Amino acid sequence: MRIDILTVVPELLESPLSHSIPGRAVKKGLVEIHIHNIRKYGLGPRQTVDDYSYGGDAGMVMMVEPVFRMIEELKAERTYDEVIYMAPDGDIFDQGMANELSLKENIIILCGHYKGIDERIREHLITREISVGDFVVSGGEIPAAIVADAIIRLLPGAISDETSALSDSFQEGLIAPPVYTRPAEFNGWKVPDVLLSGNPKLIREWQDAESLARTRERRPNLLKD
Repeated sequence: MRIDILTVVPELLESPLSHSIPGRAVKKGLVEIHIHNIRKYGLGPRQTVDDYSYGGDAGMVMMVEPVFRMIEELKAERTYDEVIYMAPDGDIFDQGMANELSLKENIIILCGHYKGIDERIREHLITREISVGDFVVSGGEIPAAIVADAIIRLLPGAISDETSALSDSFQEGLIAPPVYTRPAEFNGWKVPDVLLSGNPKLIREWQDAESLARTRERRPNLLKD
């Protein structure tokens, strides 16, 4: 898999995607992560990538030409399954979307900045718009890192125990059950007896019941789906 991330602040992405599971996945050759500075195609001696908006609204807008030229250069080298824009008003990112995107071969993720991007980019270059929640952050870099991380950890071999990802919260539309480790008792706080029983059937039944109860209590909206 290959992920190309387009940004005006590449430094925000270099560390999050070079450590932990994403970093190990890169070293294993499971994924290529390429972070591109849009200023490479900035206009003029200052490599300008933003300008005032038509209509006089406050805030600067990312210009269409630098983004267009960078995407066209990438598309000339390979075919992309998706060109994603991290947008506050995009489709809310969830585990199902992460599963779907993890099956793609090549994707581009465009990080917005300033007041946003020229609407013509969204109309003519973007195939999917994704939001990580109903709030606004300084740019699309941190949301892009979240999306990339969620995708990469699903790639076969990215996690040493592949069944771990399959039991994560939301994989089956429910929140994961509580988990415990040694010691079996600490400060008078005990691990549930069923988890110490060694009976896989009883343990699975307990986990299913806890998962359902926790979802009903904390995220009842998931049960409606």
